[in-house]
Amino acid sequence: MTASPNGLSYNASMSSGNDDDSGRNNRQFATTRWHIVCAVGDENSQTASTALQELCQIYWYPLYTFVRRQGLDSNTAADLTQAFFADLLERQDLKRVDPGLGKFRSFLLRAMKNFLNNQWDKAKAQKRGGGKSPLSLDFQAADDRYRLEPSHDQTPELIFQRQWAKTLLDRVRDELRSEFASRGKGHQFDRLEKFLAGKSDEETLAEAAAQLAMTEVAVKVALHRMRQRFGELLRAEIQQTVATPDEIQPEIQQLFEVLKN
Repeated sequence: MTASPNGLSYNASMSSGNDDDSGRNNRQFATTRWHIVCAVGDENSQTASTALQELCQIYWYPLYTFVRRQGLDSNTAADLTQAFFADLLERQDLKRVDPGLGKFRSFLLRAMKNFLNNQWDKAKAQKRGGGKSPLSLDFQAADDRYRLEPSHDQTPELIFQRQWAKTLLDRVRDELRSEFASRGKGHQFDRLEKFLAGKSDEETLAEAAAQLAMTEVAVKVALHRMRQRFGELLRAEIQQTVATPDEIQPEIQQLFEVLKN
């Protein structure tokens, strides 16, 4: 069991499938978004373009925080971020994608660094953006969220990595809660969520059991299954952003390591 600083944990050895059956595993993996983008090569594939846009829609906020940590104000950062996506998505230049990069976040960060080197001032960013919005991004909410971030001396790259990890874990947690809610167990999830980190004691588990009208044994079983499912969903989410199945476990470990810093 590995715990993250934001109160979530997972079974580090958990697999979402049979890793020994490499043929079946690879066939399943080929349907993920980032693999579709990497596999397109120099073909002009609308499917790959859509997959890339979906990934950018989900993980744009870490990139926005990276731009803000360059010392730019919110308006300039918003202009640059939107212009970056206009450049990346509207030209559909998917043949620039290097499958050797492996992770989508590595590709995204490198692409943004290159873009900033060429489009640094706000006026030019606005020109390149052309007033178009390839993604519907709520920059006001993003800036409100950014202002709540703790003030520290970490590099923009590390801020990007931390926000990437937080965004990913938030998505997994929200999906897990939706699953509980769909079974009429939303209250159970809300009560047991804080125990995902595995730091509860018998007294607090007893309290949870009483509040849920369950036995302590039943609570422990429910919590075990909750952690197990969290691990499965985490692997599935990360699978969408890496190029091969072998990268999933190292990515999990790295993301939790980043959150410790």
